[in-house]
Amino acid sequence: MLTDGVKVARDILINGQDVEPIRPDAHPVLSPVTRPCRVLAQGANFKTHLRENGMDTDRAFNVLFTKSSASVCGPNDDIIRPPHVRLLDYEVELGIVLGKPITGPAVITDKELGQYIGAFVVANDISARDVQLPENQWYKGKSYRTFLPVGPYLAVPDADEIARWPDLRLKLEVNGEVRQNELASDMLFGPAETLTEVSQVEDLDVGDLLITGTPGGVALELPGARTQRIAGLLPEDFRWRLFIKSQLNTGGYLKPGDTVTTSIRTDDGAIDLGTQHSLVIAG
Repeated sequence: MLTDGVKVARDILINGQDVEPIRPDAHPVLSPVTRPCRVLAQGANFKTHLRENGMDTDRAFNVLFTKSSASVCGPNDDIIRPPHVRLLDYEVELGIVLGKPITGPAVITDKELGQYIGAFVVANDISARDVQLPENQWYKGKSYRTFLPVGPYLAVPDADEIARWPDLRLKLEVNGEVRQNELASDMLFGPAETLTEVSQVEDLDVGDLLITGTPGGVALELPGARTQRIAGLLPEDFRWRLFIKSQLNTGGYLKPGDTVTTSIRTDDGAIDLGTQHSLVIAG
C-alpha cells in the first residue's frame, strides 16, 4: 500500500501535478515502542522522590512492578482520566528499550550495558493514586489506556552516550509550571544493576520497555509517619476516604484541560530524547 508521501511523489514525478505538500502536523506521532510488549517499571527509585515521601534513601531493595502494554500511547496523545479517578498523577521517567534478549540470570555490568540498551526514550508513568493505593492495585492503577505516553524519539545511543545516562535531565511541566526537574544520577538503582536483578525473575525480548523511576515533584503527598500511625487505628474504608480528601486539597493532581510537557535531555544538549505534549481530558 502506498503511503501518502509516496503518492505525492508519484503524482509529481509521473503526472507533473502541483500537489499540496503534506504538513508535518497532519498525522499523529505514534509511540516508537510498539505493542504488544512487556512494560517493567521501578518504583521510588529517585532519592528526591524517596525523601518527599519520607522514605529511606539508603533502601536496600529495588521496587519492581509491571504496567499493561495497553497503557502505551503516543507522545502527543490525550491522557484520558477515567470517570471514577480523581487523583491522576504524573511521573516523567527515562525509558530503556531492550536491544538484546534476556533469557536467564545474568550479571550485567556498566561495561556490558551497551549490549542490552537498544534505545532511550521519554516516558510518563501516569497513575491513578486513588486506585493504586487504597486498593493496593499498582498494576491496575497504572495501566489504564493512555497511562504511558512514550516518545517522540527512539534515541539509539552509542557507547559514549550510554555512559552519559546519569547526565540526562528529566523535566515535567503542568500548564507551564515546572513540577519535576532532576538528573538521572539521582537514581538509587542504575540500569545495569536493575537489569541484572530483573534477569533473575523475567525473560525480556528486544523491544520490551523498562521505565526507571521518577524524581521528586509528583502530586502525591503522603502523610508523615505519625499521621500514618494514627490513621492505622481507623477503619480502613474511613481511613482511605480521609486520604483522598486530603490529597484533593493539595491541588497538584491532573484535571481535564491541563497540559503536560515532558522532556529528557543533557544540559549541554548533546543528547536530546525529545519532548511530549499531552492534554488531559475526561473519560
